[in-house]
Amino acid sequence: MRMASLALAGLLLADLPGVGEEMRSYVVTGDALMEPLVGGKGDPARGAALISDRQRSLCTLCHSGPFPDAHLHGTLAPDLTGVGARLSEGQIRLRVVDMKRLTPNTIMPSYYRVADEQGRRVATVWRSRPILSGADIEDIVAYLTTLKG
Repeated sequence: MRMASLALAGLLLADLPGVGEEMRSYVVTGDALMEPLVGGKGDPARGAALISDRQRSLCTLCHSGPFPDAHLHGTLAPDLTGVGARLSEGQIRLRVVDMKRLTPNTIMPSYYRVADEQGRRVATVWRSRPILSGADIEDIVAYLTTLKG
């Protein structure tokens, strides 16, 4: 029984964002993060799914946009419709990675910073891990850059 519990815990931990991934350092240029966090472009389809996932990315808790379940969209943050026409890929990436660099008092979390570095007490399972992996962020960036209209 104990072995089964340990195996289940291992499977659950393996599914957490950032587990097993080394966080990369990045360079901010002006109001953008020009280089991807992982090699290659993200997948817009995975990004669209993440944007709508109210358990992982939490985007639609505050943002509205051209996403499913419009009745569940938040109104605390800007509508993301057309964000790909307003901002460059690098600007979108920085805003997802760490909006606090641009707007220190924002309620938007820094998705690619270690949670306990942000001065908050966090659950043990999340300590020393970002909210989203670099690949997750690149998927979200790939999707948001398609939103031109």
